[in-house]
Amino acid sequence: MVSEIAQTDNFNDRTNIKVVGVGGAGGNAVNRMIAEGLQNVQFVAINTDAKDLLRSDADVKISLNDASSRGLGAGADPERGSKAAQDHQSDIEEALKGADMVFVTCGEGGGTGTGASPIVARAAHQQGALTIAVVTRRSRSRDRSVPPPPIWASRTCARRSTP
Repeated sequence: MVSEIAQTDNFNDRTNIKVVGVGGAGGNAVNRMIAEGLQNVQFVAINTDAKDLLRSDADVKISLNDASSRGLGAGADPERGSKAAQDHQSDIEEALKGADMVFVTCGEGGGTGTGASPIVARAAHQQGALTIAVVTRRSRSRDRSVPPPPIWASRTCARRSTP
Protein backbone atom coordinates (compact mmCIF):
# COMPACT_ATOMS: atom_id res chain seq x y z
CA MET A 1 0.00 0.00 0.00
CA VAL A 2 1.42 3.36 -1.05
CA SER A 3 1.41 6.01 1.63
CA GLU A 4 -0.97 8.92 1.28
CA ILE A 5 1.82 11.47 1.01
CA ALA A 6 3.44 9.62 -1.92
CA GLN A 7 0.13 9.62 -3.81
CA THR A 8 -0.34 13.38 -3.83
CA ASP A 9 0.34 15.19 -7.11
CA ASN A 10 2.56 17.80 -5.52
CA PHE A 11 4.81 15.31 -3.73
CA ASN A 12 8.41 16.40 -4.25
CA ASP A 13 11.16 14.31 -2.73
CA ARG A 14 14.17 16.58 -2.32
CA THR A 15 16.53 13.99 -0.93
CA ASN A 16 19.83 14.31 -2.77
CA ILE A 17 21.10 10.77 -3.41
CA LYS A 18 24.41 9.99 -5.07
CA VAL A 19 25.65 6.58 -6.17
CA VAL A 20 29.44 6.45 -6.46
CA GLY A 21 31.12 3.63 -8.34
CA VAL A 22 34.78 3.28 -7.34
CA GLY A 23 37.13 1.24 -9.52
CA GLY A 24 36.20 -1.13 -12.32
CA ALA A 25 33.57 -3.14 -10.46
CA GLY A 26 31.99 0.00 -9.01
CA GLY A 27 31.88 1.58 -12.45
CA ASN A 28 30.26 -1.55 -13.88
CA ALA A 29 27.63 -1.45 -11.13
CA VAL A 30 26.86 2.20 -11.89
CA ASN A 31 26.53 1.48 -15.62
CA ARG A 32 24.16 -1.39 -14.85
CA MET A 33 21.98 0.82 -12.61
CA ILE A 34 21.82 3.45 -15.35
CA ALA A 35 20.94 0.81 -17.97
CA GLU A 36 18.16 -0.50 -15.70
CA GLY A 37 16.68 3.01 -15.55
CA LEU A 38 17.35 3.97 -11.93
CA GLN A 39 16.25 7.59 -11.59
CA ASN A 40 16.36 10.49 -9.14
CA VAL A 41 19.98 9.87 -8.20
CA GLN A 42 23.24 11.34 -9.44
CA PHE A 43 25.82 8.82 -10.60
CA VAL A 44 29.54 9.35 -10.02
CA ALA A 45 32.34 7.15 -11.40
CA ILE A 46 35.80 7.30 -9.84
CA ASN A 47 38.69 5.33 -11.31
CA THR A 48 42.43 5.24 -11.90
CA ASP A 49 41.82 3.49 -15.24
CA ALA A 50 41.13 6.09 -17.94
CA LYS A 51 39.63 3.55 -20.38
CA ASP A 52 37.09 2.42 -17.80
CA LEU A 53 36.04 6.03 -17.26
CA LEU A 54 35.56 6.51 -21.01
CA ARG A 55 33.05 3.63 -20.95
CA SER A 56 31.18 5.07 -17.98
CA ASP A 57 27.68 6.50 -18.38
CA ALA A 58 27.91 8.33 -15.03
CA ASP A 59 26.87 11.97 -14.69
CA VAL A 60 30.20 12.84 -13.06
CA LYS A 61 33.54 11.16 -13.78
CA ILE A 62 36.64 11.61 -11.64
CA SER A 63 39.95 10.40 -12.99
CA LEU A 64 42.44 9.53 -10.27
CA ASN A 65 45.38 9.83 -12.63
CA ASP A 66 48.89 10.69 -11.61
CA ALA A 67 52.28 10.63 -13.29
CA SER A 68 53.07 7.11 -12.08
CA SER A 69 49.86 5.40 -13.26
CA ARG A 70 49.34 7.39 -16.50
CA GLY A 71 45.67 6.37 -16.42
CA LEU A 72 46.44 2.65 -16.50
CA GLY A 73 44.95 1.75 -13.12
CA ALA A 74 46.31 1.01 -9.67
CA GLY A 75 47.77 -2.38 -10.55
CA ALA A 76 45.69 -4.22 -7.91
CA ASP A 77 47.58 -2.27 -5.24
CA PRO A 78 45.19 -0.76 -2.64
CA GLU A 79 47.91 1.60 -1.38
CA ARG A 80 48.20 3.15 -4.86
CA GLY A 81 44.41 3.44 -5.05
CA SER A 82 44.28 5.10 -1.64
CA LYS A 83 47.06 7.55 -2.48
CA ALA A 84 45.41 8.43 -5.79
CA ALA A 85 42.14 9.21 -3.98
CA GLN A 86 43.95 11.29 -1.37
CA ASP A 87 45.65 13.25 -4.16
CA HIS A 88 42.20 14.02 -5.65
CA GLN A 89 40.40 14.60 -2.34
CA SER A 90 39.06 18.02 -3.38
CA ASP A 91 37.53 16.60 -6.60
CA ILE A 92 35.83 13.85 -4.59
CA GLU A 93 34.50 16.30 -2.01
CA GLU A 94 33.16 18.57 -4.75
CA ALA A 95 31.32 15.68 -6.42
CA LEU A 96 29.70 14.69 -3.11
CA LYS A 97 28.70 18.23 -2.11
CA GLY A 98 25.05 18.56 -1.11
CA ALA A 99 24.36 14.83 -0.85
CA ASP A 100 21.96 13.62 1.83
CA MET A 101 22.73 9.96 1.11
CA VAL A 102 25.72 8.39 -0.64
CA PHE A 103 25.98 4.79 -1.78
CA VAL A 104 29.59 3.79 -2.43
CA THR A 105 29.89 0.67 -4.56
CA CYS A 106 33.13 -1.12 -5.37
CA GLY A 107 34.79 -4.47 -5.79
CA GLU A 108 37.03 -5.70 -3.03
CA GLY A 109 40.42 -6.98 -4.08
CA GLY A 110 41.41 -4.50 -6.78
CA GLY A 111 43.60 -1.49 -6.23
CA THR A 112 41.19 1.38 -6.81
CA GLY A 113 38.03 -0.10 -5.29
CA THR A 114 39.77 -1.43 -2.20
CA GLY A 115 42.08 1.55 -1.71
CA ALA A 116 39.99 4.54 -2.78
CA SER A 117 36.51 3.61 -1.52
CA PRO A 118 37.36 4.30 2.16
CA ILE A 119 38.52 7.80 1.16
CA VAL A 120 35.25 8.38 -0.71
CA ALA A 121 33.15 7.02 2.18
CA ARG A 122 34.97 9.21 4.69
CA ALA A 123 34.46 12.32 2.53
CA ALA A 124 30.73 11.60 2.27
CA HIS A 125 30.44 10.94 6.00
CA GLN A 126 32.32 14.13 6.89
CA GLN A 127 29.91 16.13 4.74
CA GLY A 128 27.03 14.77 6.81
CA ALA A 129 25.63 12.32 4.28
CA LEU A 130 24.23 8.97 5.33
CA THR A 131 26.90 6.73 3.82
CA ILE A 132 26.34 3.14 2.74
CA ALA A 133 28.94 0.88 1.12
CA VAL A 134 27.97 -1.95 -1.20
CA VAL A 135 31.06 -4.11 -1.70
CA THR A 136 31.36 -7.07 -4.06
CA ARG A 137 33.86 -9.82 -3.39
CA ARG A 138 35.33 -11.72 -6.31
CA SER A 139 34.14 -15.30 -6.62
CA ARG A 140 36.91 -17.89 -6.51
CA SER A 141 34.95 -20.02 -8.96
CA ARG A 142 35.16 -17.23 -11.53
CA ASP A 143 38.93 -17.17 -11.66
CA ARG A 144 40.86 -19.73 -9.67
CA SER A 145 44.21 -18.17 -10.62
CA VAL A 146 43.38 -15.05 -8.60
CA PRO A 147 43.62 -15.41 -4.83
CA PRO A 148 40.60 -14.29 -2.81
CA PRO A 149 40.71 -10.67 -1.68
CA PRO A 150 42.03 -10.08 1.80
CA ILE A 151 39.53 -9.94 4.65
CA TRP A 152 41.28 -6.84 5.99
CA ALA A 153 39.92 -4.80 3.08
CA SER A 154 36.37 -4.84 4.52
CA ARG A 155 37.59 -3.94 7.95
CA THR A 156 39.78 -1.20 6.50
CA CYS A 157 36.84 0.37 4.65
CA ALA A 158 34.78 0.47 7.83
CA ARG A 159 37.65 1.70 9.96
CA ARG A 160 38.84 4.38 7.53
CA SER A 161 35.38 5.81 6.95
CA THR A 162 34.93 6.84 10.57
CA PRO A 163 36.33 10.27 11.48
